Amino acid sequence: MEPTNPSALTLKKRIHAGEQLLGVSVPPTTSKGRLEDIIASGPYDFVSTDSQHTAFNEETIVAFCEMAAEIGIHVQFRIKHTRLTYLIGNYLDLGPTGVEVPQVETEETVDEAVGNFYYIPDGVRSWGGRTRLGFAKRGGDHVAYRKWWNSTGVLWIQIESLHSVSNAHLLAKPGVDCLSFGPMDLTLDIEIHPNHPFRSVDDCVKHVLKQLEGTGTKLVHRNNTPDTRQKYIDMGVPILLELAR
Repeated sequence: MEPTNPSALTLKKRIHAGEQLLGVSVPPTTSKGRLEDIIASGPYDFVSTDSQHTAFNEETIVAFCEMAAEIGIHVQFRIKHTRLTYLIGNYLDLGPTGVEVPQVETEETVDEAVGNFYYIPDGVRSWGGRTRLGFAKRGGDHVAYRKWWNSTGVLWIQIESLHSVSNAHLLAKPGVDCLSFGPMDLTLDIEIHPNHPFRSVDDCVKHVLKQLEGTGTKLVHRNNTPDTRQKYIDMGVPILLELAR
């Protein structure tokens, strides 16, 4: 599949250029007309869809990614579980432009995610999958396709605990484009640690922003609603993710 809008393939470059970006979370069962309306309402630079907390099958993800390609929008796909990082290559074969790994706590998980996300020499992702993004146009030259994917695909590592917030600098490894916040699970962790110096999600956001200074990794925050956009932009958050309205 190939996006009708070439800008759908430039999100990685825009992230690393430091652009202010805005995304929206949508179910994988969203219709084409509804998705077009949602994107226009932002307007949004990318869409995120989820399997961690949503029923899904592989055929649904292929269909969703094909629809998004017709519209011309980047798809970020959150996988089912932290321990399924070994399946990242399989998920990417279904057509998303990027992957998000939830509830990451360790460097080892990041290493496995990076390895399975990128083709050699940057990783060990296996070659295969006819529904891969860009395969129909570029798949005839496996060397060129590997280089293209490694400079196009977007990898997010989600941090959802005080432990991962405190160690964000260790998770921001080469190949990790973004650390993304999971504010609900993080809130629950804050509640059961009343003596921790970070008393709010915003405290954690500020701490991670400081840790990411000078790295190639950017921060994604789920601000959820448009009324909080400016607040987080003013805090220095470069990428925001909202819920579909």
